[in-house]
Amino acid sequence: MLHLLNTGRLEPKGERLFFKRYADDFPYRPLVNIWLDTQISGFAREQEKQYVVQTALKVIQRCLLMTTDPGDLVFDPACGSGTTAYVAEQWGRRWITTDTSRIALNIAKTRLATATYPWYSLYDPNGEDVRQGFHSKKVQHVTLKSLANDEPPEEETLFDRPDIDRNKLRVTGPFTVETLQSFEPTPPEAIESGEAEAEGVQRLTERVFAHLQAAGIKNGIRNENAVFTRINPLAHEALHAEGFYTTQRGEAKAYLHIGPQFGMVSRQSVNEAIKECRLRGDADWLVIMGFAFESDIENRTVDTKLGGFMVTKVRMHDDLMQEGLVKKDKKAASFVTIGEPDVALEKQKDGSYVVEIRGLDIYDPIKDEVKPRSAADIAYWMVDDNYDGSSFIVRQVFFCGGDKDDFDKWKKGLSDLAKQMTKKKVEQTLKVEIDEEAFDRLYGHRSHPILAKKGRRVAVRVISQFGEESTKVLTLG
Repeated sequence: MLHLLNTGRLEPKGERLFFKRYADDFPYRPLVNIWLDTQISGFAREQEKQYVVQTALKVIQRCLLMTTDPGDLVFDPACGSGTTAYVAEQWGRRWITTDTSRIALNIAKTRLATATYPWYSLYDPNGEDVRQGFHSKKVQHVTLKSLANDEPPEEETLFDRPDIDRNKLRVTGPFTVETLQSFEPTPPEAIESGEAEAEGVQRLTERVFAHLQAAGIKNGIRNENAVFTRINPLAHEALHAEGFYTTQRGEAKAYLHIGPQFGMVSRQSVNEAIKECRLRGDADWLVIMGFAFESDIENRTVDTKLGGFMVTKVRMHDDLMQEGLVKKDKKAASFVTIGEPDVALEKQKDGSYVVEIRGLDIYDPIKDEVKPRSAADIAYWMVDDNYDGSSFIVRQVFFCGGDKDDFDKWKKGLSDLAKQMTKKKVEQTLKVEIDEEAFDRLYGHRSHPILAKKGRRVAVRVISQFGEESTKVLTLG
């Protein structure tokens, strides 16, 4: 007590004695279960909201830092805009995230692919093993005990304040995107009897017909959808039903081909459906519905002696696989037409080729016309310049939809470094060679040059702002 008195740490008030604490003794306080600094009002200061139910970064960050260490694996079963993956990537955690919505997954992919993070200093002297943790800020914690016993203050580590190397930037590390089909639980007795598969297909078909008559097929534009007034099942391997819908010309007829419950719609099955539809010659529209498609299936017009009909790919929402997810909302967007990429292949003076993306062509069954859509409707697009016919390998990626300012912000980090330390310093820091022209084309509609090779196939995959994917395969001359 005498030591506290001599150091000016005692304060008498009436008949009571108080310990005098100074602001710089420990200008921090532990977190409790009330987080007033995570209210939604502070969201705008953090980032622009990209998803309707997007969680603020600080909330996810705090939960992650309280419960995990660098190198741990974080799992988020409801991806949304990818906030958990984004935060986990920033703080050196491995991550897995899933979602049933293609729109959510594509927003997350775009967000991660364009993200930059501060460079945290690692304990590992080689700067490679993140599991050893980060060098974090340490502060002295002056306490009554340390003062009374004349001991050095305790040292506290602030794990949310890692040391930052201002001369470096980080980007998202390599990650993969996998697709898994949904499965409904099946009783063992149904499997043994052999009736499970037939009953599953029948239930799926009934759900498909019900939603076609309730909400119809949408093309991504508000109030432009074809709702079927009646549907008649057909006993045919290639054409599974005929449907009737109202157009500006009156009632029109469409044939429906429903793809497999678990698997992709094959080009062979589409050709069979087109052949049968051509023989019948009484329909305006052939609808190829599926959960996934082989990459070389295209929307196209088929001519017949009596006129012609349009062949359109329609994506069925994965929720149709599970009855409980859709039975409450018959007007959900269960069927969305997949636009055909408007792609041009231009030969350059040096003999190389450049792919130019011009937009999406989407069929409007009500007006019976193909409507060109602006390239602004494309979120991003990818190129496999040596396509083998089965596996699409991303070799080039470009962003051309949404707000260009988002990508200007992404480039600004590198631009600031270039101004401070010159382009050469940036290349040394990031360990990459920066091609200014190629960098400028990261946001654009033209690919990098592709070396000419006769018979070489180039696959172009387009992701629309609605989350739908469409692939077009081109062959070099």
